[in-house]
Amino acid sequence: MKTDKELQRDVMAALAWEPKIDAAEIGVSVESGVVVLNGRVKSYPEKWAAEEVVQRVKSVKVVTDEIIVKLPGDSERSDTDIAIAAVNALNWNASVPPNRVKVLVDKGWVVLAGTVEFHYQKLEAEMAVRNLLGVRGVSNQIEIKPAVSAENVKSQIEKALERAVETDAKKIVVETHGNQVVLRGNVKSWMEREEAENAAWAAPGVASVQNRIAISY
Repeated sequence: MKTDKELQRDVMAALAWEPKIDAAEIGVSVESGVVVLNGRVKSYPEKWAAEEVVQRVKSVKVVTDEIIVKLPGDSERSDTDIAIAAVNALNWNASVPPNRVKVLVDKGWVVLAGTVEFHYQKLEAEMAVRNLLGVRGVSNQIEIKPAVSAENVKSQIEKALERAVETDAKKIVVETHGNQVVLRGNVKSWMEREEAENAAWAAPGVASVQNRIAISY
């Protein structure tokens, strides 16, 4: 088991290794496996990349991202310009159903609302606007409203977990309440935890997934 000091060193090394990130502008503190990131970056994609990099570091249990996006002068855009660009990006993405996602922009922060049938459509909508120039952050408030009813969800998810390469299905408990899914158990990495959640979302008719899987080393 790594000490907090060792984990802090590994996290800082991982950030420094990622070319998308200016690691010199990011501070890292660690307590009992919980990593807190702070500092300033020049874009929202850089902030997002930093969080993803840290989640992949072994022994990280939780990541708290307190990094602030400070856009350089030439990246500043009006909320109207960002909103227009966001709507266009959503319209150009074939995975996002037309006229289902609404956009609100306040001081560079993009809020997505509306309803879609599948979880991947919600993710695609967020990815479509995340890298737009001038965006400081994204709040994805899109709701999942499946067009089909959930049937045999528990067994479908359990079988999907058994097929997954990175996931130890025996350590994950699947609970279902209609179209609501709750995952419990213990896994060894963020990757395994994420793969389990993706397997749950892939089941037809699922409207929400609560991922309560803990990471233990």
